[in-house]
Amino acid sequence: MGEFDDEFEISGHQREGRDADLVEDEDATKQKNDTSASEYRKGKDIQGIPWERLNHSREEYREMRLKMYKNYQNLLRSRDELEKECKQVERSCTFYDFQFNTRLVKSTIVHFQLRNLLWATSKHDVYLMQNYSVMHWSSLLRRGKEVLNVAGQVVPAKKLPGSSAQSLSRVQVSTMAVKDNLMAAGGFQGELICKYLNQPGAAFCTKITTDANAITNAVDIHQSSNGSDRVITANNDCCVRVFDTEKFVLLNRLRFSWSVNSTSVSPNGKVLSVLGDSTDCLLADSQTGKVIGGLKGHLDYSFASAWHPDGHILATGNQDKTCRLWDVRNLSQSMAVLKGRMGAIRGIKFSADGRFMAMAEPADFVHIYDTRAAYGHSQEIDLFGEIAGISFSPDTQALFVGIADRTYGSLIEFRRRHLHHYMDSFF
Repeated sequence: MGEFDDEFEISGHQREGRDADLVEDEDATKQKNDTSASEYRKGKDIQGIPWERLNHSREEYREMRLKMYKNYQNLLRSRDELEKECKQVERSCTFYDFQFNTRLVKSTIVHFQLRNLLWATSKHDVYLMQNYSVMHWSSLLRRGKEVLNVAGQVVPAKKLPGSSAQSLSRVQVSTMAVKDNLMAAGGFQGELICKYLNQPGAAFCTKITTDANAITNAVDIHQSSNGSDRVITANNDCCVRVFDTEKFVLLNRLRFSWSVNSTSVSPNGKVLSVLGDSTDCLLADSQTGKVIGGLKGHLDYSFASAWHPDGHILATGNQDKTCRLWDVRNLSQSMAVLKGRMGAIRGIKFSADGRFMAMAEPADFVHIYDTRAAYGHSQEIDLFGEIAGISFSPDTQALFVGIADRTYGSLIEFRRRHLHHYMDSFF
């Protein structure tokens, strides 16, 4: 891609999992201004990319990206028949409007297949990984603050009876989850760190496995069927582990026959989805781990899953570039297949009211589907850069997208569109 010369280097953009950095000239690099909704309406690029100074327009660069990007695959299988299954979707809708883009905080990624590194606890509060720091961003104050640093030694605040707490050091956080006042983070060497957001330091940390290939692929915080909160981890050692959130005692270890990349628990706390290095996805009893159903249809490994709040619909994201929707009351086949534009589906989130589902590719594209329109209407958010995570705010009013890029890494905020557009003038 030498035609970009010094102004715009995209080496590595062609293949998922490699560096994906847009590099401006030296003067432009110094101008790292945030972008507001009003500036965007006046013509400024959402990410602040100065297309007017580059050799190619945004449209030309998008076309090249779509042609050259190579989706990462673990299994090389024909996808010809898969195209016929995919639902035809109207992509021109707008459910969430661009609100603000900041480069004061920027997401970073440890493992190219793991992208759950951003969570919103309100429409004003977002948590994300930036190198060795868990950062908090206030969209109200437009200010970032470090809440936990894992570059040095991480010491558990308390070593409670029955807990396996131990000190850790220089943790590379591969995945994280935040719910209410609790954050859980998984590490590249099989670590688990739990922190109460209103307390200093880490409440609990340990290395949950000594397996040579021990990466913690996913963490989740959920409410069990008896109403108590649990932290659940999915690891490359083929195990799912369940911890309580009071003493952080290991309650259960569930074993499977392949590395587990993603888990999610149904809203009633009874059913566990288990996805990993297999084309099949499993449904298991969340207490015993007993498999109660299988989901067949994907062609590659899966890395994302989410339950609709009604508890009937499960969405699974796969490296075959599709998200499948399953009605768990009838597992004979998926009820719909949604296709991405460019790469694997690495992130899926439902809004708390169940109205929307957001689906993130590894880079450039986030799709928002209207569940009430049978997922036939969507909004396509078109950006540039690796997507580190997506998160709806609990009140559904905001959607946040984390972009990992050395130059244009940022946190982007979208606000839910309502009929009363005049309210925008107040902000």
